[in-house]
Amino acid sequence: MSREVTLRFERVTKRFGEVVAVREVSFEVGTGELVTLLGPSGCGKTTTLRMIAGLELPSEGRIFIHEEEVTTLPATARDVAMVFQSYALFPHMSVLDNVAYGLTVSGTPRKEARARAEETLALVGLGGLGGRMPSELSGGQQQRVAVARAIVLEPRILLFDEPLSNLDAKLRRRVREDLRDIQQKLGITSVYVTHDQAEALAISDRVIVMRDAEIAQDGPPRELYEHPVDRFVADFIGDANLVACEIAEVAGERAKVRLGGLLLDLPARGLDTGRALLAVRPQAVRLQPAAGENSGLVGEVTKAAYLGSHMEYVVTTPVGELFVVDGEVVATHAPGSRVALAFGSHGLALVPD
Repeated sequence: MSREVTLRFERVTKRFGEVVAVREVSFEVGTGELVTLLGPSGCGKTTTLRMIAGLELPSEGRIFIHEEEVTTLPATARDVAMVFQSYALFPHMSVLDNVAYGLTVSGTPRKEARARAEETLALVGLGGLGGRMPSELSGGQQQRVAVARAIVLEPRILLFDEPLSNLDAKLRRRVREDLRDIQQKLGITSVYVTHDQAEALAISDRVIVMRDAEIAQDGPPRELYEHPVDRFVADFIGDANLVACEIAEVAGERAKVRLGGLLLDLPARGLDTGRALLAVRPQAVRLQPAAGENSGLVGEVTKAAYLGSHMEYVVTTPVGELFVVDGEVVATHAPGSRVALAFGSHGLALVPD
């Protein structure tokens, strides 16, 4: 059974003079799906979001919303709403009037607009706060007001432009959970832009990683984290140690991989024998004290940090410096300790050299 598609980009390019901000980008967003555009500054993710909104028009290619071509339509004709990084609330209006504003300017009777605004404030957990001014609310509450102002319009697509970047880390985690709950409750198709990898992994149905104006990889968060297509994605999605290795043998879909003195059995991922890179997630490394003449891979702990729930180590090894996250916080390894390294079955992925 095919899914219903709300948004489709077909080979969309955007130029600003000689600069290509987005190059032949194609993707789809299913109805009710939350898709995140993720990438470093200048990769094209914000320009892509602005083209969905109609704030920028493509130089080439086509954009469809519910099979209607909107490539050249202005923002006012697209039935999309955006939640901005800066909240963009009117400071002289009450919270209720801020939420009702879009309805009233579009001709909705004032009584109906305020009733719908009150319902929407309750939906985002701000019921009873409509009479307050924005300055009387916390940053997280202001962001929820901004979300309420967008969703009260019942748009076909809801856009988020770095909505949590003004919040501190603890509040950011709570608000992103709130946003995800609201999006799922409403079943509203959403596109979310961020440069924060943890945020993208936590909130998304799919993540589109962008690099140099193009799509580097598109897939569910787990697929991108566990099966990155190249070193850029492996390095950008979460922490990854990228170490040189050699594929000694390939049999079907499995590969024998030499890493230092170890021989690992891993998914070949379409690679042939020869040089490759191994993306090693910090949690995949197991440390134990090196005893005697250890075979395999031995290193020296150069840094150790206690973070309450886990330890973070930097270990210098013959294959390079490795960042390690270890849940063992009682029997720890002090800087200068010699340790033997082993690897779990999860958190290792071969990528092309």
